[in-house]
Formats: sequence, structure tokens, C-alpha cells
Amino acid sequence: MTEKSTLPDSTDGAGSTGIEGAIEAGANPGRPDDASLALALDAVRSALEQTLPADMPMMVLLVDDQAIVAEAVRRALEGEREIDFHYCAYPDQAVRTAEEVRPTVILQDLVMPGTDGLTLVRAYRANEATRDVPIIVLSTKEEPAIKSAAFASGANDYLVKLPDSIELIARVKYHSRSYVNMLQRDEAYRALRRSQQELLKANLELRRLTQSDGLTGLSNRRYLDEFLSVEWKRAQREGTEVSLLMIDVDYFKPYNDTYGHVAGDNVLRSVATTIRREILQPRDLVARFGGEEFAVVLPGTGSAGARLLAEKMRRDVAALALPHVGSAVSEHLTISIGVATLTPAPGLAETALIEAADAALYRAKRDGRNRVAFATQVAGRG
Repeated sequence: MTEKSTLPDSTDGAGSTGIEGAIEAGANPGRPDDASLALALDAVRSALEQTLPADMPMMVLLVDDQAIVAEAVRRALEGEREIDFHYCAYPDQAVRTAEEVRPTVILQDLVMPGTDGLTLVRAYRANEATRDVPIIVLSTKEEPAIKSAAFASGANDYLVKLPDSIELIARVKYHSRSYVNMLQRDEAYRALRRSQQELLKANLELRRLTQSDGLTGLSNRRYLDEFLSVEWKRAQREGTEVSLLMIDVDYFKPYNDTYGHVAGDNVLRSVATTIRREILQPRDLVARFGGEEFAVVLPGTGSAGARLLAEKMRRDVAALALPHVGSAVSEHLTISIGVATLTPAPGLAETALIEAADAALYRAKRDGRNRVAFATQVAGRG
């Protein structure tokens, strides 16, 4: 068969490198080895066994219009158990056949009726399913210009047909194994990424659980202490105020005694949802302090803003109109709130803010409950 004259006459580096160099350069184009992925292979071995078994067969797809060539290649490969052979004689069916067969290497004839082999090489490379499959171009001529054009189009290797069976088998195995290794490495990387994402989600969920109160969904006391410590140090550096609201459900024990603990839990959830609804600033925090007590940390909020927010929360809870026959101040459930605002100063710990707000809450309860009380002057207060 005579080659068509439409191939370029000039040569480039690919043409002068030689077939051996082309094998090394084209076996895995653009996919450098990564030591970390070797570790990932062990970590995701079970996942790979489900998707890419270790004994994955090599599939050779020959695209050539000459049946005599197909028969010769078939005979050359028939003694290799791990190699399956598939043949396509029609260029217009080549890409679709490759999608269906999923070859580990394609043997592509350079000259075919109606099209040339390099057009098909480019078509394989443009197709998502075949873009990385190794392609060995089969030609009747050993010419640098033809080799150069083949490699420029995306071929991985070049053979003059019909090649010696030993050489053909060696090249088929080399490229097939390189391709399978690439698939395994890529699948290992994807599995590693999936495991990393799942681990991240699990860690975030674990962090959420360790920071959350199981009953109300608010932050718990542990996270409250951490958060207040961080915000106290920040306010000390910036010279800003920090306000704290201490909230107590009035006569909660009589409520439990009258309506039961299940109803008591529901009330705590309702109060938590109501006071959290008033929090609009992303830096503010609502937490369950313990039992029927809640705390609200307001970084950068002065006393006037803290008082206004506390009064709104008190009214919102009263507006729920939850019956409470055991209350001495109202026929409905109410809350009492203590408010403190401090500007951190040297030698003044964040516990001073908690103590001031707690003292204000005690005064609100002592003065009749269902009210807001404010901390008196404290050293370091803004």
C-alpha cells in the first residue's frame, strides 16, 4: 500500500528521537509520577479491586481496512492469554468501536479509505473515553516525516507493518500496562480525594457534635468558654467592648413538676429557638450554659445594644404564651436576663464578665423575675 502525499515534509524533535525514545515519551503524556499516590494505592486497595482488578486483560483494537493485516495481527497475539483482540475495518466506526471495546491500546492503520489514520488519531484524542488510550500507528514506510506527523497528532508509538510478532507483543504489553497503571493511579487519586472529603465531613460533623448541645442545638458550655476566651483576647488587643447576656427560664423546676420532663425539654428548645432568632451578627454566639440557663456573647457590642437585645428576647419569649401554672409572676412562661458589658483590661479575665452578668441575673430574679437587669460598675468596664 502506498502512503498518501498529504503528510508534511518537515521533521521535528519527535521524528529524530527514534522509536525507543518515543515509547518512553509517549507512554504517559502529561502525567508525571507522584510519590504520594503510591501511598494512596495501598490506602484504597479495596476500592480499586472493585473498579480495576489486578488481572485486568489487555484489549487490543486494530483499525485497518485490510483483512489480511487483521489476520496476521490476530495470529501474532493468539498465544498471549492476557491479550484480547478486536478488529474494526471501517474508519467511520473506529471511534464508536473504541468507546464500546475500551481498548488498552489501539493499533491504527495510517492510510484508510475515505480518511487518513492521523485524522482518527486526533479524533481519539478529542474523545473523552479514548483520549488517554495509547495509540500505535501502523505504516508501510519508515520515514521521519511520517513519524513526526504521527507523534504530533497524538500517537504514542510507530510501527512499520507487519512487525515481527515478538516486537508487536512487547510494545502492546508495554503500552497496555502503562495505560492500566495510569487508570489505577488516577482511580487511586480519586478514591483518595473521596476519602479525604468524607473524612473532612466526618471531622466537621464530629466538631459540630462536640461543640453543640444535644437538646437545643445551641453551642454547648465547652464551646462557650473557648469562644469567650478568644473574643476576650481579641477585644483586649483592639480595645473594644464585649457584652454577655445570662438568661434563666423562670420557675423551670415547677414547670417540670407540673408538665413533665418531656414538656420541659420542648420548652427549652422553644426558648433556644426564640432567643437565637434575634441574633443577626455573625460574630455573636448563643449557647446553653447549663440546665435552664443560656448565655449570649456579643463581641463589639456596647451596653445600649446589649440591653435592647435582652429586652427583645424577653418579650419574644413572653409572646410565645406557653402556659405555666406553676409560675409566680405570670400565667405564661417567662425568662429573666442579666446583662454585663466590659472592656478587657490588663489583669482582668473573661470570668469577670461571667460573674458580672451572673450577678445581674441574680438581681433580676430577686427583684421579681421576668425582667432584665444590668451589671453595676466593674473595674475595667467600658
